[in-house]
Amino acid sequence: MPGTDLTLTGVSAGYGQRAVLRDVSIRVAAGEVVGLIGPNGSGKTTSIRVASRGLRPSTGAVRIGGFDPYAIPARKAARLVAVVPQDVVPAFAYTVLEVVLMGRSPYLSPWGGGSRADWQIAREAMAMTDIEHLADRTLEHLSGGERQRVVLAQAMAQQAPLLLLDEPTTHLDLRHVLDVLVLVRRMATANATAVLAVFHDLNLAAAHCDRIYAMSEGRIVVSGEPRRVITPELLVGVFGVKAEVFPSPTTGLPLVVPGSAESRVRF
Repeated sequence: MPGTDLTLTGVSAGYGQRAVLRDVSIRVAAGEVVGLIGPNGSGKTTSIRVASRGLRPSTGAVRIGGFDPYAIPARKAARLVAVVPQDVVPAFAYTVLEVVLMGRSPYLSPWGGGSRADWQIAREAMAMTDIEHLADRTLEHLSGGERQRVVLAQAMAQQAPLLLLDEPTTHLDLRHVLDVLVLVRRMATANATAVLAVFHDLNLAAAHCDRIYAMSEGRIVVSGEPRRVITPELLVGVFGVKAEVFPSPTTGLPLVVPGSAESRVRF
């Protein structure tokens, strides 16, 4: 389903009696890479869970291409949104190829093992994420970075118009960080995929996102292009850190240069 947008409108959500999100509104257009930044516990992962049909909001609305993901069958929702979580804990001894092929499950019959086209899509996703050589290994024998790339390949094989990434560069070395982010950008541009990604590294967010939402205590505090969002004032007000922000000499985008340990703001 090309040209699919994600919108969260006035969303509040939490766990039991604990409120986490408060009146959060986010929009990601088709072909756009949008980042979520904020300190730990600010609501970034919960926003991803709400958008992925993993946590029903108490108030507000979620729409993916105009559909309410909570009002349609899980199988149909899985054709709309793919998710790459923070960590992958293998529950069974599946091989890498089997895990990636699971990305095709929303399109298969309950008794189908996948057509030749499904296997080809899985193989292509593995090639793009540089995990072809791991095809016959099981997840429990992989490093954290290798597992992360396997789950990204699975999400790519799913071919959903919305891709949600919760800290997509966790466990990755520098080379694979850049490879993954370039690949995500290529998906957004070539396939009109809407991408919402959580970032802890502000410099990566500035370099690879079209727009950024900054969160604090379950609310959106500022949003816009990286130059507007990533400022010394934001770093003090949201992260409690004094740091300098310079335009990158190569891209002109914000570049955060942290100070010493004494730069931490005491509230």
